[in-house]
Amino acid sequence: MKYQLGDFVRFVDENLEGYVTRIISDDMIGVTGSDDFEIPVPVSKVTTVHGYKKNATEQSNAAPTTIPDELFVEKGIYLAAAPDHKTNAVVHFYLVNQTSYQLASTLSATKDKQIRGEFAGMIAPASYLKIHSAPLADLQIWPEFTLQILYFTKQAKQIIAPLTFTEKFKAKDFAGTKKSIPLLNENGWLFRLDEDEEIAIDAEKLKESFFRSATEKLTVDKPTTEVDLHIEKLRDDHQFMSSATILNFQLDHFKKTLEAAIVHQLPEVTFIHGTGNGILKHELHKLLGKNQKVQTFMDARKEKFGYGATKVILK
Repeated sequence: MKYQLGDFVRFVDENLEGYVTRIISDDMIGVTGSDDFEIPVPVSKVTTVHGYKKNATEQSNAAPTTIPDELFVEKGIYLAAAPDHKTNAVVHFYLVNQTSYQLASTLSATKDKQIRGEFAGMIAPASYLKIHSAPLADLQIWPEFTLQILYFTKQAKQIIAPLTFTEKFKAKDFAGTKKSIPLLNENGWLFRLDEDEEIAIDAEKLKESFFRSATEKLTVDKPTTEVDLHIEKLRDDHQFMSSATILNFQLDHFKKTLEAAIVHQLPEVTFIHGTGNGILKHELHKLLGKNQKVQTFMDARKEKFGYGATKVILK
């Protein structure tokens, strides 16, 4: 394939340009422009843009392989995932090597019992290398990935067993807050590959949790008087969620917040749901109409929220 995910291309016959966000086949790619719409286009109908350079993070920043024994680093191998700098529709995976070993690595993908090699190469000490790219929209159908790593150094060290990491990624894997990726100087999600520390369990704290009183366990936080139900305010990983999953999550958050407002005897609470297609607002109003603790509800101040919020008066 001539092009890779994240490449910047221009249409030959039209005044359009964008980033490659999908590899459909050897002859067809998907290109996403500034309007965020992906257009299928034959490879023969696009061309690379002269003067455009790939992100520096796509290249390995290889360090010298000779390390003084007193500075030799044994641990620190990560699989890192970071959104493309230009289009969030694509995520790039990097193998980050903070150790003093050279790493011989392979990445394979298993789907429908078929195994396909995706990457093979050497990563120098204290360096990183991009090993795979994938469209975020296809997260739910990504194959299972297997990363295999061999350690190598010319210095006198104990032999380390090969490392194997196998994962079928799901949206929950990207739900946490992004962290700074070592060596790349950008934010993304990190998966430690060579962590072997045992989790220490505090027996006393575990015992206390079992014998804690029901009153302590069932404390409910007091909600604010204005609750924003926009999914980007509730979840960092919303881009991985389907429309139905987003709606269910918003409704669950609404129910829990309404119950908390009732427990704390708030006189009123405003839910900001936006306008959109009106489905969320319709579902909220159905639930509010059935709740015996709700005195009435109405559109909140239009000068502040337009028609995108509902004010609830509680009994």
